[in-house]
Amino acid sequence: MPTLHVSPLSKLHDTVRAVRPSHLVTLINVGTVVERPSGITEANHLFLGMSDISAPMDGHVVPAEAHVERFLAFIREWDRAAPLVIHCWAGISRSTAAAYIAACALGPNRDEAEIAEDLRLVSPSATPNARLVAIADCMLRRDGRMSTAIERIGRGADAFEGAPFSLRLA
Repeated sequence: MPTLHVSPLSKLHDTVRAVRPSHLVTLINVGTVVERPSGITEANHLFLGMSDISAPMDGHVVPAEAHVERFLAFIREWDRAAPLVIHCWAGISRSTAAAYIAACALGPNRDEAEIAEDLRLVSPSATPNARLVAIADCMLRRDGRMSTAIERIGRGADAFEGAPFSLRLA
C-alpha cells in the first residue's frame, strides 16, 4: 500500500532516510533554501513557494489555484511504488493541508470527514491551511465538504513544529 508522510523541515532528511520515498513535495516560503535529500531526483521534487497565510499580505505569496493545480498534477503522476513525503517549515499547516488534499484526491470515494479525523488522530498539532483546502475543495468538486471537515476537527494543539507522521491513503 502506498504511504504518505509529513514532516517539518528540521526532520526532513531523517524522515527521508527512514521511509525512503521516491517523491517529495516542499511547500515553503519563496526564497527558502531547501537541500534536496539524496535519493530524490529533481524531477520527483515539487517545490511550491508560498507563505503560510490565508489572505494576501505585503511581501508574501498567498497560496493560489496554480499551486494546487501543480500539486494535484504531481501527486497524480506519483506511481505509488514508493512513499511520498510532504513537508513545510513546521509540518503543521501547509504540509498537513497538502496531505489531506492528496488523500482526498487519490481517494475520490473516501469520506472527507473520515480523512480529516484520521489526520487529527495521527497529528494532534495539524492545522491545515484553510485556503489550500478551500481551493482544492473546489477543484476536486467536493462541494465544501473538505473545508467543513477541516473546520470540524478545529485548530490543532499548539506546537513549535509537528512530529513526522504518516497518513493512510485508503
